[in-house]
Amino acid sequence: MNFSCILLNQVIVRINSGRNKLRRKADFRKMRNETVKEMGQIYSDITRTIGNTPLVRLNHITEGLHADVLVKVESFNPMGSVKDRIGLAMLEESEREGKIKKGTTIVEATSGNTGIALAGVCAARGYKLILVMPETMSIERRKLLKALGAELVLTPGSEGMKGAVNKAEQIAAEDPDLYYMPQQFQNPANPEVHRRTTSEEIWRDTDGKADVLVAGVGTGGTITGIAGVLKKRKPGFGAIAVEPAESPVLSGGSPGPHRIQGIGAGFIPDVLELGLIDEIIKVPSDKAINMARRLAREEGILAGISSGAATYAALQVASRKDMSGKTIVVILPDTGERYLSTDLFD
Repeated sequence: MNFSCILLNQVIVRINSGRNKLRRKADFRKMRNETVKEMGQIYSDITRTIGNTPLVRLNHITEGLHADVLVKVESFNPMGSVKDRIGLAMLEESEREGKIKKGTTIVEATSGNTGIALAGVCAARGYKLILVMPETMSIERRKLLKALGAELVLTPGSEGMKGAVNKAEQIAAEDPDLYYMPQQFQNPANPEVHRRTTSEEIWRDTDGKADVLVAGVGTGGTITGIAGVLKKRKPGFGAIAVEPAESPVLSGGSPGPHRIQGIGAGFIPDVLELGLIDEIIKVPSDKAINMARRLAREEGILAGISSGAATYAALQVASRKDMSGKTIVVILPDTGERYLSTDLFD
């Protein structure tokens, strides 16, 4: 009797062991299939990889602050910046409206990132591209644009973005049938893509717990699009704009030269809805540069100067006592690799 029980127990143990092995194999296959499904998708072209950039918590430079600070790392886009979103959106909208067709040459004024985004999209979609950019923008920007097949026209740095816009409009007016200018500072597709994508990503990834957005203002499309959605969805949601202290146009000051490439265009863009902005923080160029360095050295996040400006402003906000327990989302527009020829990382 005892022997039979022992034998039966051994059989049961072996059966259970076999079942466990089968379960482990099934679990492994399921995990592998899920991983393949997540990572193995084939995209129809490079533009389909735009968006769904990660939110990353800052852990070191936020020590002792009251709020949780999350940065949205837009350098994960294929051309390395938040402008990939509007580059694709503006061209696709123009295609739908019949404003561009095979043989059209795109003309645009850019501080660099929108141009790089457009160059990537135009290369993928088969359009010629002429870009007009202030000569003060980094050499990396120029080389990237040429590598992607764009024709580059430089304007005097003293004229800022306004000079680049005027020159681009002049080129586009030479032959309206050949040239098309998306006009990122005026194009409604600019904030609209942030309403459809960036705002929804932030809401999803924070499970609706984001309380404040901090973003630098170049065209104004990013902050307008995100704030427009999240303010409606969450009462009390705050939107804080960042501009260069040396060119505080949004704050009512005069335009001036500054070193924060990508923001502070020197005028108030048409797509910017000032009524959505709760506060404007002016950041000196040297503070922005220093914070970009800290992001790299203390957080391992290689980001550009405008990212440093936005992060600097966010830390000022996070230090306020009334921010205790709040979640601040900061837009980091581009990668620090775009500034290696500058003194950013010297």
